[in-house]
Amino acid sequence: MTRYDPIPAPHNPGWRNRLFGAKAAQSGGLIRRKKRDVHREIGYAALVAEVQARGFHLIECGDQYLIICHDGQMRVIC
Repeated sequence: MTRYDPIPAPHNPGWRNRLFGAKAAQSGGLIRRKKRDVHREIGYAALVAEVQARGFHLIECGDQYLIICHDGQMRVIC
């Protein structure tokens, strides 16, 4: 029987540092990235971990991830 290991998640700390070092991330703004870019550069699990570690909010909409770079309470109006 052959054992198949899962493909390791991508890891690109430079891309991650640029993403969360952006002016929007530092000033409580919004960051938007295509899902395919996130999956290619750092992987979904790493993105979620980074967002949670900062207390930010992550929204998936279509082919985009939206990161609300603020730890305040969030309310969706419509």
